[in-house]
Amino acid sequence: MAAANAPITMREALTLPSLGINPQFITFTHVAMESEKYICVRETSPQNSVVIIDMNMPMQPLRRPITADSALMNPNSRILALKAQIPGTTQDHLQIFNIEMKTKMKSHQMPEQVVFWKWITPKMLGLVTQTSVYHWSMEGKPPIFTQEGLMFPDITSRTYITCPCIYVFKLQNGIFLSNAGDSEPVKMFDRTANLTNNQIINYRCDPSEKWLVLIGIAPGAPERPQLVKGSMQLFSVDQQRSQALEAHAASFASFKVAGNENPSILICFASKTTSAGQIMSKLHVIELGAQPGKPGFTKKQADLFFPPDFADDFPVAMQISQKYSLIYVITKLGLLFVYDLETATAVYRNRISPDPIFLTAEASSNGGFYAINRRGQVLLATVNETTIVPFVSGQLNNLELAVNLAKRGNLPGAENLVVQRFQELFSQTKYKEAAELAADSPQGILRTPETVAKFQSVPVQAGQTPPLLQYFGTLLTKGKLNAFESLELSRLVVNQNKKNLLENWLAEDKLECSEELGDLVKTVDNDLALKIYIKARATPKVVAAFAERREFDKILIYSKQVGYTPDYLFLLQTILRSDPQGAVNFALMMSQMEGGCPVDYNTITDLFLQRNMIREATAFLLDVLKPNLPEHAFLQTKVLEINLVTYPNVADAILANGMFSHYDRPRIAQLCEKAGLYMRALQHYTELPDIKRVIVNTHAIEPQALVEFFGSLSKEWALECMKDLLLANLRGNLQIIVQVAKEYSEQLGVEACIKLFEQFKSYEGLYFFLGSYLSSSEDPEIHFKYIEAAAKTGQIKEVERVTRESNFYDPEKTKNFLMESKLPDARPLINVCDRFGFIPDLTHYLYTNNMLRYIEGYVQKVNPGNAPLVVGQLLDDECPEDFIKGLILSVRSLLPVEPLVAECEKRNRLRLLTQFLEHLVSEGSQDVHVHNALGKIIIDSNNNPEHFLTTNPYYDSRVVGKYCEKRDPTLAVVAYRRGQCDDELINVTNKNSLFKLQARYVVERMDADLWEKVLQPDNEYRRQLIDQVVSTALPESKSPEQVSAAVKAFMTADLPHELIELLEKIVLQNSAFSGNFNLQNLLILTAIKADASRVMDYINRLDNFDGPAVGEVAVEAQLYEEAFAIFKKFNLNVQAVNVLLDNIQSIERAVEFAYRVEEDAVWSQVAKAQLREGLVSDAIESFIRADDATHFLDVIRAAEEANVYHDLVKYLLMVRQKAKEPKVDGELIYAYAKIDRLGEIEEFILIPNVANLQNVGDRLFDDALYEAAKIIFAFISNWAKLASTLVKLKQFQGAVDAARKANSSKTWKEVCFACVDAEEFRLAQICGLNIIIQVDDLEEVSEYYQNRGCFNELISLMESGLGLERAHMGIFTELGVLYARYRPEKLMEHIKLFSTRLNIPKLIRVCDEQQHWKELTYLYIQYDEFDNAATTIMNHSPDAWDHMQFKDVVVKVANVELYYKAVHFYLQEHPDLINDLLNVLALRVDHTRVVDIMRKAGHLHLVKPYMVAVQSNNVAAVNEALNGIYIEEEDYDRLRESVDLHDNFDQIGLAQKIEKHELLEMRRIAAYIYKKAGRWKQSIALSKKDNLYKDAMETCSQSGDRELSEELLVYFIEQGKKECFASCLFICYDLIRADVILELAWMNNMIDFAFPYLLQYIREYSGKVDQLIKDKIEAQNEVKSKEKEDKDLVAQQNLYAQLLPLALPAPTMPGMGGPFSAPQPPVGGMGMPPMPPFGMPPVGSY
Repeated sequence: MAAANAPITMREALTLPSLGINPQFITFTHVAMESEKYICVRETSPQNSVVIIDMNMPMQPLRRPITADSALMNPNSRILALKAQIPGTTQDHLQIFNIEMKTKMKSHQMPEQVVFWKWITPKMLGLVTQTSVYHWSMEGKPPIFTQEGLMFPDITSRTYITCPCIYVFKLQNGIFLSNAGDSEPVKMFDRTANLTNNQIINYRCDPSEKWLVLIGIAPGAPERPQLVKGSMQLFSVDQQRSQALEAHAASFASFKVAGNENPSILICFASKTTSAGQIMSKLHVIELGAQPGKPGFTKKQADLFFPPDFADDFPVAMQISQKYSLIYVITKLGLLFVYDLETATAVYRNRISPDPIFLTAEASSNGGFYAINRRGQVLLATVNETTIVPFVSGQLNNLELAVNLAKRGNLPGAENLVVQRFQELFSQTKYKEAAELAADSPQGILRTPETVAKFQSVPVQAGQTPPLLQYFGTLLTKGKLNAFESLELSRLVVNQNKKNLLENWLAEDKLECSEELGDLVKTVDNDLALKIYIKARATPKVVAAFAERREFDKILIYSKQVGYTPDYLFLLQTILRSDPQGAVNFALMMSQMEGGCPVDYNTITDLFLQRNMIREATAFLLDVLKPNLPEHAFLQTKVLEINLVTYPNVADAILANGMFSHYDRPRIAQLCEKAGLYMRALQHYTELPDIKRVIVNTHAIEPQALVEFFGSLSKEWALECMKDLLLANLRGNLQIIVQVAKEYSEQLGVEACIKLFEQFKSYEGLYFFLGSYLSSSEDPEIHFKYIEAAAKTGQIKEVERVTRESNFYDPEKTKNFLMESKLPDARPLINVCDRFGFIPDLTHYLYTNNMLRYIEGYVQKVNPGNAPLVVGQLLDDECPEDFIKGLILSVRSLLPVEPLVAECEKRNRLRLLTQFLEHLVSEGSQDVHVHNALGKIIIDSNNNPEHFLTTNPYYDSRVVGKYCEKRDPTLAVVAYRRGQCDDELINVTNKNSLFKLQARYVVERMDADLWEKVLQPDNEYRRQLIDQVVSTALPESKSPEQVSAAVKAFMTADLPHELIELLEKIVLQNSAFSGNFNLQNLLILTAIKADASRVMDYINRLDNFDGPAVGEVAVEAQLYEEAFAIFKKFNLNVQAVNVLLDNIQSIERAVEFAYRVEEDAVWSQVAKAQLREGLVSDAIESFIRADDATHFLDVIRAAEEANVYHDLVKYLLMVRQKAKEPKVDGELIYAYAKIDRLGEIEEFILIPNVANLQNVGDRLFDDALYEAAKIIFAFISNWAKLASTLVKLKQFQGAVDAARKANSSKTWKEVCFACVDAEEFRLAQICGLNIIIQVDDLEEVSEYYQNRGCFNELISLMESGLGLERAHMGIFTELGVLYARYRPEKLMEHIKLFSTRLNIPKLIRVCDEQQHWKELTYLYIQYDEFDNAATTIMNHSPDAWDHMQFKDVVVKVANVELYYKAVHFYLQEHPDLINDLLNVLALRVDHTRVVDIMRKAGHLHLVKPYMVAVQSNNVAAVNEALNGIYIEEEDYDRLRESVDLHDNFDQIGLAQKIEKHELLEMRRIAAYIYKKAGRWKQSIALSKKDNLYKDAMETCSQSGDRELSEELLVYFIEQGKKECFASCLFICYDLIRADVILELAWMNNMIDFAFPYLLQYIREYSGKVDQLIKDKIEAQNEVKSKEKEDKDLVAQQNLYAQLLPLALPAPTMPGMGGPFSAPQPPVGGMGMPPMPPFGMPPVGSY
């Protein structure tokens, strides 16, 4: 069946590999598609990630690095659910994320593993574990929000936004967003036993969530495991019961049964089972929870027919289209079954995918479904709406199903059936059934005025509902009425005065609004009519209605919405007369309209001003001029002018807002000055004279505004204005000037401001100005001037503050100024001198000015630390000592001693401080400076200084020692020793040759750094010090620590000879340290380092030293014999033999030594040495003597290299007794193999061993020891390696048997290829049949055969493979390739037999290469590549062309150019069949282009039948071509028919072409064409020329031209054609004037011929007069009747008022001004004429 005519359309939506998805992840466990919106793919390499594909934007996938075991996208929202197993457990962690908000919404840890999960609703996840099923709701309980411990009491409502789990809490003071909180999964039911060990593939619930179904699959029965078994568990939530069924796929649906207003819940499931060896495939449709007392759904079932090639196929998915009520059953191998839901009737079956399908999803938007196959194709299946109904009615011959499908899905194709059925029902008076059929008719084919008229024509039976009302009632229950139906129904309702029905129907959107409906309703309800007009978009009627209601603002809003333009100016004038403020609002609304205000702003303003509405005009202009545009400059000036003249305060406020910037500033400045707004005038003037004239009016200008104004002036202008202000009123304007200078000091310049104040000698202004600037200035001059101004204005406190706090004034300059000023308060001067170190100058100034009180105050309170400087200066000024001592004692402990001592010592007045120092000591002072000074005084007075130096703990040793060096060096040594002043002591002893004292000090100190310093080679006194240390200091010492420190110092200083001399004296001369272990070690080690000749003597003489350590040192010093002697002396035999082997390198001496000591460890060392030297046999013997099995790896390696396997066997047998190592046993087997002892191998592997036989066998195989390898592989049953080994041994039959046992693709290939090479083709075929069933290995086998020229054998192999149970597409395809290359005669038969099992693209390439054009064409057709098929047929027509086939192909091509290429092809090769081709292509080709092709080829007549067939399309080129052919053939009948029916051609050109034709009928057609084109004169002239008077008269009548008619009458009179004259009067009756006719008839004596016309004319006009008289009489009667009714009404009202109590008001009566008063007179405007009441047009008059 052609794909274009199929009822189901398949297309490829996208391919996952094209989006970068690796094919290995296109599986059921990695891909999820929960709805038609999203596809979610989980990738695990090269990194863990999740890819989200939005089907609306498939080429922009979202890739996120996420690690999870499963990922699902929500069906509706961008919400992602993730599942991951917790490491080390069987628990799963579930999380849900909102991708848009980038937040985690919910999470839960499941106590057991989730084996399957799915979104069963947009707000519910279904979780399936090994034992149970859970539901995890996304709604949950909302969280409780608290604030400061209190729950919010004002939550008024909550709802959701955009996605589930997000709540909107509406509070009294705002809105609060939050997630829905965490809710745990709820257990729904336990899995039944039939689902045990099943793979769960689907889980679903019905729309009401009352029914649940779980589906799983498992391997089939043992006798047929490839037929997968399906199991289903159906669970009822209400009944809490489960039912186990056999099914592979299931789905829920809702269906409305006739007579039941509630839809029924259906379950559909498909199963494929085996019973008694027979396979049964069924589809079941069953109702769940039947409603008592209501019609139910009858159970249905149908067979699923699987082709023989799909015997093991089974359903994997089921989708139900609610839109069309169809069931889609999809199988694993790509079959699609389509069934009708209501009847379970089979509709369609086809294979939709060559690859297995593993996932489907419903496409609810178009009533189809998506399917994903293993290749990664995402296929979309949809209903072909244009073909499904014809297909069911034609191909299936099921008319009832076709009609039902058309009605349910509103599908075309069943029109004739529906109309025929409607006529039958109507003829049988089954009006209700006919109404229902019409209401449900597909595409509303029966919803026409004819149907309404048909129901109206039915007579109404007494006591029965009229058929028309039955029809409308049925339509209302079914849905919405169209415009005509709504009008007719409303007319009935209005006539019955049931307005409420109309309101209800409109509220329920049951009626289609139209202008006619509004006009009808307006007669009863204006408001309802307005609603209808708005819905019907009857704009003029809506505007008129708003105008009647005076809702002008709504007119603007509505006009903007619909794009209507009323007369805005007239509307504004109307509103102005009654509501000025409303007019302002209306004008503002106009100004905000898109596209600009429809009325000029100036015009609107003038309207307001003409009525003296200044405030209203101002309000309007202020609003519309807010954008401050340059083009509004005139209006800005205008609004300011009118307000400056009338309301200056308003103008001032406008200017203050700064909303205008484009008005005439000079003009406004003048008006502001006149109005007294001097500040505004200043802001607008631009000339300095104007500004200076206005600015002096400071009495009327706010000071702050004036200050701000100065900021807008230039520096020069501002200074000029400031001078004018100071000249005008210095005292009054000084404050303003100071403020200006403060604000704009940076712009004006501080120096300029200072000069200005100095110019007017205003130190007060200078003081205030600089005071504000001082804190931000670092200019020394500014600070000085401020100090100066403050001093001159008497601000002494400010002077004192600035001198104390400022860091920027010039101290020298300030000090001199203050001294010169001689201020009565000296504190400013004290601040300056104290801060900047002018203490001597300050002291001298105060002392000379007799201000001793300030001196005492400064020293005692301000800065006692500077007292030494004060004392020094007073000493220089020869102040009395009593004052100085008193001053010092007054300060006492606050006085710094060190500088005071320095000042006194500098002036040789140190004794002056004796009393002060002693006083401090007596008070317990521990100040080092106090004691230093006191010590100096004692040393100078020689008052027992040694006692002071040794007993006083507080003085500084360095200071006092330094003081003593020139006076007594020994006292300096005493001081330095006391303070451990190493450097100073060394220097003074070196300088004074006190080396004995120095040596004693160094030894006693035991300081490594000190030793290092004195033993430096560059110390010229080192020798003298060493002599004193050796001769005096150390012999005197009894401390081992001191000796040790000295020895270490000598070693560190690298003095070995001196150290040896020292140690020999200590160790060898029987001193107290002779037996010291460390000193003996040190003596030997030092000798090893400095004098090796003494080492052997020391070894023999000394016994108490560390033998192992010293021996190692000797080895490192290459004293090998000494080391050997040491190791022997201490019985360290292993170390000794190592010295012989490693250092002396004498294996002979080592062997001799080993025989002497007979130790295993020694023999082991000897063996390793022999092994290193390559003496493998000797080494093995030594290892055996040592009984050492630890180095077997080295021995094995050496033995293999030396090829001494016999000795190795003996060694390995010894090793096996000590260790159970796989390496040892394996090497023993290998050694047996190398020495060809196969019998020992067989015996060995039978006894217990730990050899890795697999590795041993591989090694034997790699080393070509195939017989031994055969033994090993046979023993361990490694059939794959055994097969390889037998191949090497040329034992092919055994290799095949081994390969059969191995059953490995690699093994089969190896044996097969070996058999092919050995030409054992029978065995090779056996192997090959086991290989080619694997798709990946098929091509390799084929290439191997072909490369060796074994074509026939390969074809035989493939042909044998076709019958295999596991034969796949690759085998069929490869055989086709081989046929194409080597046996082309079998190719077509093979393709036709197995077209569904071929890889068509691959075979297409091969056929193209081998030039098999017929087969290539067939393959293209099978693969739906019709473009390529058509191209191949045309390019290779001798082999590939077949007319019927080509017609079928060419209509399916996608490239339209192929249509025209096909036309050229048929024109060249098969012109006799070209019309047949063109008829097939008629609906697809451009007829103009086809005609051009044929015209250029000169064969236009050849396609005349085609052009006749397509002329109904009214194409200009076709019409002109056919007209030309008809003219050539003189076929005027066909030409006239063509001109009548098809007007799309050059009419004038055709008329001009044939108006001179020799045939009369042709010329008549020309006149007819002129008439149709509106060229009346030419048509009439041509008709008159050919005496075709009837045609001429008809042309005149149709033209509507009175002049032409009268000219024709004159022509008939002139030609004497009286009969024609009379005929023309009636044909042109409406055009001819009666007076003209009478005149012509009277003058030409034709009254008799004109008389019938006159009679008719008189009769017509007398009838009109009679009707006018009748209308006038009726109008008079109506007026009288109306007057009578009004009188009666007034009388009744008066009577009613008299009867009511006085306290009650009389009710409002119609016509009395109440809410039901008569309508107001119509209001015109908005570009429309005045409308009469109720929107009815005025009645015309004659």
